[in-house]
Amino acid sequence: MTDRIHPIILCGGSGTRLWPRSRAERPKPFLPLLGASSLFEQTLARCAGEGFAAPLVVAGERHVPLVEAQGSPGMRLAVEPAARNTAPAIAIAANLLPGEAIMLVCPSDHHIADPDAFRRAVASAAALAASGRLVAFGIAPDRPETGYGYIERGAAIESGFEVARFVEKPDAETASAFLAAGGFDWNGGIFAFRADTFRRELAEHRPEMAQGVADAVSRGTWEGTRFHPDAASFGRVESESIDYAVMENTRCAALVPVAMGWSDIGSWSALRDARQAQDGEGQGNVARGPVELVDCRNVMVDSDGPRVSCIGLDDVIVVVDGEEVLVTSAAGAQGVGKLTGARSQ
Repeated sequence: MTDRIHPIILCGGSGTRLWPRSRAERPKPFLPLLGASSLFEQTLARCAGEGFAAPLVVAGERHVPLVEAQGSPGMRLAVEPAARNTAPAIAIAANLLPGEAIMLVCPSDHHIADPDAFRRAVASAAALAASGRLVAFGIAPDRPETGYGYIERGAAIESGFEVARFVEKPDAETASAFLAAGGFDWNGGIFAFRADTFRRELAEHRPEMAQGVADAVSRGTWEGTRFHPDAASFGRVESESIDYAVMENTRCAALVPVAMGWSDIGSWSALRDARQAQDGEGQGNVARGPVELVDCRNVMVDSDGPRVSCIGLDDVIVVVDGEEVLVTSAAGAQGVGKLTGARSQ
C-alpha cells in the first residue's frame, strides 16, 4: 500500500466565480466544463493507474452525493464536519494514512491539458517527497498573472529545486518583473509529501491545529467507505490554508516545475481561455448551446436554453443558466463572485 502514491482530492468551496452555471448545490468540480466528464472526474482519471493507490477524497457533507455519484472504484471519502480550509483537510488525510505513504494533494476543480506531463512531474515530486521534502508543483507562467501566488526557485536539487520564497499575489508591475527575470513559477496548489512529514511540520508550526485534527480523527468513525471525523474536535480547529500554515514556514520546501497546460478555471475568462486552447472557433470565439456570433472576437457564449446572438463584440462572456443570465467583459469576470445572485446561491 505504501509503495504507491496516494491521491488526496480536495473538494471544497462553492464555485461562486463561475455563477450562474456553478451553484452551491452543484459547484464547479462536478460540472462538465471541458469535455464530457467533470473536472472532478478528470482529476480522478489522471491520478489513477499504475503507481497510484485508490484516492482519498476530502469533502463537506453537502457534496457527498456528488462525490459518490462521480467517484472511482476503491475511493474513500473523508467527510469534513465543517469547512476549515486546506491545511486541516489535508491533515485529516495525513492522519488516516501510514506515515511513509506519499500523499499527492490535488484540488478537484483544476484543468490539466497534458496529463502525461503531470504524471512525469508526479514521479519527480514523489522522489523528493520520499526524502522528506514537502514539494509544491510550480506552474510555468506564460503571462504576468496577478491572480496567482508565485514561488521563487532556489538551488537545484535532485529532481527539482529548493524554494527560495513564496510570494503573495503580486501587482501587475511585480508580476511582469517576475516573468522577465525567470525563476518564478505559479503556485498551483498541488503538493506531494510523506504523511508523517506533513504531520511533523504541521505540529511544529501549528501545534493546536495538528492536535485538534489528530483528536478528530482518533475519535472519528467509519461508515463503509466514508470516514467521519469527530465534529466537536474538528469544529475547534482553526481555518487556514496549507500555504500559510506549513509551506511558507517549513525548511523542507521543494519545487518541481512543470508545463502541463494548467488552469485553476478560477473565472469565466479562465474557462474561455481553456476552451479556446481546446476547441476554439475562428477569431478566438467559443460557443456552447444555440449561439450565433457575427463579427465577434474572443467572445464566449454558454447557453443551456435560449438562443443567444451577438454582433460586433470583443472580449465579452455571456452565460445563460435557466432563468439566470450573466453578461460580463472578460476583464470583469473576476468580479462575478461579488454579484448578489452568486452570493445568495
